Amino acid sequence: MNFRKIAVKCAKMAEEKKALDVVILDVGKLTPYFDYLVICSGRSTVQVKAISEEIEMSLKKEKIYNLHREGEKFAHWILMDYGGVVVHIFHEDQRNFYNLEKIWGEGIKIKILKTKTDKKGKTCVKKRD
Repeated sequence: MNFRKIAVKCAKMAEEKKALDVVILDVGKLTPYFDYLVICSGRSTVQVKAISEEIEMSLKKEKIYNLHREGEKFAHWILMDYGGVVVHIFHEDQRNFYNLEKIWGEGIKIKILKTKTDKKGKTCVKKRD
């Protein structure tokens, strides 16, 4: 699985746990250390932990393991490093304070295809910014 697909999968897992303002930034031309940032937030420390656990469990099923993880103890900002993809899961207050979207503002925002199931059980796909 390439890094872009991993970033999209992380974003989708975050959305499944009702993360707020999920963003993927392509920063590969800005830094040699990683290609994508996934940034999202939760309304509580419990939700922040749940988002990180969902991402980790989902990727482990595909034998993708994080290289480094920090911030679990207080869950105000959990960072997950998957090599070419770095995931930042913030408590919403912390996200506003650190404002990574502004710091990495030259990165290219990746659109996430959002899937939903209609009343008949059919999968629908729509683009979201």
